[in-house]
Amino acid sequence: MAILEILTYPDKFLRKTTRPVETVDDDIRKIIEDMAETMYDAPGTGLAATQVGIDKSIIIYDVAPLEERPQLQVLINPKIVEMEGNTVSENEGCLSVPDFRADVKRAAFVRAEGIDRNGNPMTIETDDFLAVVLQHEIDHLNGILFIDRISSLKRELYKRRVRKQIKSL
Repeated sequence: MAILEILTYPDKFLRKTTRPVETVDDDIRKIIEDMAETMYDAPGTGLAATQVGIDKSIIIYDVAPLEERPQLQVLINPKIVEMEGNTVSENEGCLSVPDFRADVKRAAFVRAEGIDRNGNPMTIETDDFLAVVLQHEIDHLNGILFIDRISSLKRELYKRRVRKQIKSL
């Protein structure tokens, strides 16, 4: 296993739409293992393949409380097929958008479909924190960052701060 580099805004790769996984094989399982080690090391709640420079439609997540054993979940080629209601994800953050948090409007309920790490179809229906995590990570696979879902004023303030940090390097 290896810890992968997490790409950060404004890396252009984060804006890519990923390609679907054709076959779940040992190479894909190795990517999942490396992503898991990277996510837990960061530490984070979820990670999309694009965040580590991999053009594959894979997300991983673990919403178990920190005091519990890790419960890694994998969803390959995920799609949200139903969304209902509205909620505000308070203080949402992202490993690819460091040192910034914001409230984000999200659907309160989602139904997502995809396949697991063994290639079996799966459906997830949830209306809790996992609904937010799924929306956030699946957005990554479509080249969308959570800062795209906040007010333009807050987004511009963040972008300005990043440009200033880049200039000072």
